[in-house]
Amino acid sequence: MTESALNGRIVSCGKEMFARIQGETPSFFNRGRWLGKLMAWSMQDEAFKTALFRFVDVFPALTSDSMVAGHLEEYFDPATQPPALALLRQAAGFFGPFGTLIQRKAVATAIRKMAQQFIIGENATEALRNMERLRHQGFAAVVDVLGEATLSEKEADVYVEQYLQLLDAMDRARGGWKPLGTASDSAGLDWGHAPQINVSVKATALYCLASPLDFEGSVEGILSRLRLICRRVKELNGFLCLDMETYRFKEIVLEVYRRLKLENPDYPHLGVVLQAYLKDTDRDLENLITWARENCLGISIRFVKGAYWDYEMIRTQQSGLLEPVWAIKAETDAAFERHARRILENSDVCHFACASHNIRSISTVIELADELSVPDHRYEFQVLYGMAEPVRKAILSRTGRLRLYCPYGPMIPGMGYLVRRLLENTSNVSFLRQTFVDAAGAEKLLEDPVHILERERLAAPSGTTAKSSRKGAYFCNEPVIDFTQEEQRRAFRERLEAARRQLGAKYLLHVNGKELETEDLVASVNPADPAQVVGWVCQAGTAEVSLAIDAARQAFRMWRDVSAEKRARYLIEAAVVVRRRIYELAALQVLEIGKQWDQAYADVTEAIDFLEYYALEMVRLGKPQPMGKVPGESNCYFYEPKGVAAVIAPWNFPLAISMGMVSAAIVTGNCVVYKPSGLTPVIGRQLVEIFREAGLPAGVFNYIPGRSGVMGDNLVDHPQVSLIAFTGSLEVGKRIMERAARVQPGQEMIKKVVCEMGGKNAIIIDDDADLDEAVPHVFNSAFGFQGQKCSACSRVIVLDGIYDKFVARLVALAEAVSVGPVENPAYLVGAVAEESARQRILEYTALGTKEGRLLYQGQAPEGGYFVPLTIIGEIRPEHRLAQEEVFGPLLAVMRVRDFDEALDWANSTRYALTGGVFSRSPGHLALAAKRFRVGNLYLNRNCTGALVGRQPFGGFKMSGGGTKAGGPDYLLHFMDPRVVTENTMRRGFAPSGE
Repeated sequence: MTESALNGRIVSCGKEMFARIQGETPSFFNRGRWLGKLMAWSMQDEAFKTALFRFVDVFPALTSDSMVAGHLEEYFDPATQPPALALLRQAAGFFGPFGTLIQRKAVATAIRKMAQQFIIGENATEALRNMERLRHQGFAAVVDVLGEATLSEKEADVYVEQYLQLLDAMDRARGGWKPLGTASDSAGLDWGHAPQINVSVKATALYCLASPLDFEGSVEGILSRLRLICRRVKELNGFLCLDMETYRFKEIVLEVYRRLKLENPDYPHLGVVLQAYLKDTDRDLENLITWARENCLGISIRFVKGAYWDYEMIRTQQSGLLEPVWAIKAETDAAFERHARRILENSDVCHFACASHNIRSISTVIELADELSVPDHRYEFQVLYGMAEPVRKAILSRTGRLRLYCPYGPMIPGMGYLVRRLLENTSNVSFLRQTFVDAAGAEKLLEDPVHILERERLAAPSGTTAKSSRKGAYFCNEPVIDFTQEEQRRAFRERLEAARRQLGAKYLLHVNGKELETEDLVASVNPADPAQVVGWVCQAGTAEVSLAIDAARQAFRMWRDVSAEKRARYLIEAAVVVRRRIYELAALQVLEIGKQWDQAYADVTEAIDFLEYYALEMVRLGKPQPMGKVPGESNCYFYEPKGVAAVIAPWNFPLAISMGMVSAAIVTGNCVVYKPSGLTPVIGRQLVEIFREAGLPAGVFNYIPGRSGVMGDNLVDHPQVSLIAFTGSLEVGKRIMERAARVQPGQEMIKKVVCEMGGKNAIIIDDDADLDEAVPHVFNSAFGFQGQKCSACSRVIVLDGIYDKFVARLVALAEAVSVGPVENPAYLVGAVAEESARQRILEYTALGTKEGRLLYQGQAPEGGYFVPLTIIGEIRPEHRLAQEEVFGPLLAVMRVRDFDEALDWANSTRYALTGGVFSRSPGHLALAAKRFRVGNLYLNRNCTGALVGRQPFGGFKMSGGGTKAGGPDYLLHFMDPRVVTENTMRRGFAPSGE
């Protein structure tokens, strides 16, 4: 059959189905029902739609009448709200407490009814009753237990138990079920071949630590629980499908499915979901079919369009990665038809579940199956429970086989699913909306998506689909590592092995473009294994400091007159070098300071960002600016460098912060004497190689590692040092500022100190917070890189109403995490920087158990600088644990009465670096923005991971001098402004144009 003839049959089939639904409206869009009216209102007003969906999301967390009333007030504009909602609010105001009670009950009833539209039941009894009703109508079911965010092994065990109990309940109930279809003798089977018990499982809910970074550990962690469900499904001769979630876990899900099939080669009823909107699906489908044939296995694929399009697009835009999904709806529709053909062509090894509400897509499968003579038992149709009732009846009438995908479980974990369904139904490109609301017409809705796509591409402006070049005169952040890609995981492993082969090398000083060796050597060691020497590093003394400063002074005479554009080009070239060596530089950090793979890679991407951002900023600032506008006078405002810059770097961001301070000094025309941390001098040495390859002139950058007690004060005090850039502890920072304030003999200018000195950062958990989001974000903020970031969360301030729930889930997550050497990505928490830090953290832990109550303390391995992950509760502002910076995996939990007290406690330290708030109250978020006084405040996200150009980083009070690294005014601290004024009037006239 030609493509044209096939398309004609598809259109004909589609028109027949449209005729079957003529005059019918799904309950979701039926304006005669309250839900239909609400959806109609939301589709007319985008602001109301956003408010409605966000209110639906937060509602289960609103535990009192006043909370419901308050959030209604905050979310909905009285001028644009529906009449029913306005009436409820008026009643609440008129009747006082009784009115708010009525309001809450009415809203609860409405949202519960909304959830019941899409969720088959909150308990087994309710779910089975609805399944029985559906079976009387001729529909089979696949049941999915709600609960996507599993934050602990306990929660994963509960998830498995829910499935086992559900399976037992279905087994008991099916004794009274009549088989669907015409085969009356097929006990336990519908349509003569399909298991009556059919469940779908979300893989990530089976293992709380699932992550592409630990690919093998995630696969095995998921399988360990999936086997329990699979065993019971097999005993019942049921069907088990592995659901597909976000793109981040796609490869893990596929690998889990392959291994489960290999463990059960003769069991036919195991399936997996593929998503048409993913670009990878062309490859994934071919690989899966080839694998099935090579292993003589029968597989089953539930094929869907995909439910996370908005999430995937936003995530990739934020992270700088390529979008994994098709950008145009017609691309997804065309992919669905393309892949459906491939599955049906291989129906001898692949059972097909076509999951779509799109009549064009359904008609395509019907006609393709007929053309390819695919037996009925090799394919079926599925739609979502609660959606498209007319369409599902039409499919059943046409094919005789339809299964409804039925989410099951309590309301709170169902909110995420519910909001996705609301978004999907009200989207402008939704097939159901176009059919039943916009009345687009059968001809338009049945058009071949390939033709639609061709038309849309021709109509699109030239170049709109191409990725922009990074080399333009603008800044964009370097993309993060994408551990979903095996090649990136492999590249990191290979560079880690290569870095191990370089262990024990000697590293010399670098002064005036030359290598300088000293007899004083210090070993830089792996904190997870102190016996392992990463490198032997020559140490500078006062003599070498003087040589480096002299070299910088000499180079400065030339360098300060190099144009801003040319200095910027050196930074751009350095960024090219760093980008080429990115895995190597990240792997070295894993070994020398114990950074996790993703954190080490992010440190290198930040270094690239600093180089490129400051290069562009200097080009902007390097242009002289005219000031004022009066005749006969010219005023020119411009900047010039200060001179020799001493850069004293920290160990916790050994490449990023080093590169940020060094590149800022260099691009502004200063020459640098760089002292890396004594804990990360090998990483610091990489700046020498980077700038050498970039062609930086000799003397502009000088590398002098050394003992702070020997050469630190000498570097700060030297009269020829004009600028000191420092990141580190408050104690050292205060000492630097005190000494820099003293004018030394021969000193010609006031020393400038650019400093960032840490914090005692707090995250507030409001009583309406989404704990599925808050708990992992707090955990990562507190324990990422062992709590050794200056931005790390060391205090979490929790409102009393949610305190017990939050603590229970946080502790349960901590119990699942193991401490160990982070060269193995299975360990989320590694060793701290050095033995003295380990001892200090243990002392604070002992202090905390006296001041508060130990909530959790884990285990720590022997042999390295490991400390146990610790959480201490009942801490108050007057406790030392609430005031003093610990810099380790030790978290203080504080209980407060209300949000005002939370803000007071958050501001109760002498630091003001970062902070965070998890709240779904717009009023509280606005109040926090005003009153939570820190340099970087993060709302509903973790408080670490500031990005150059997006979240310029730095604090005030005792956290620093108010500078913002990676921001538009940072370079100004490295220069002095000048004004040149010229009287241009001669003999009573001035040049024209002034």
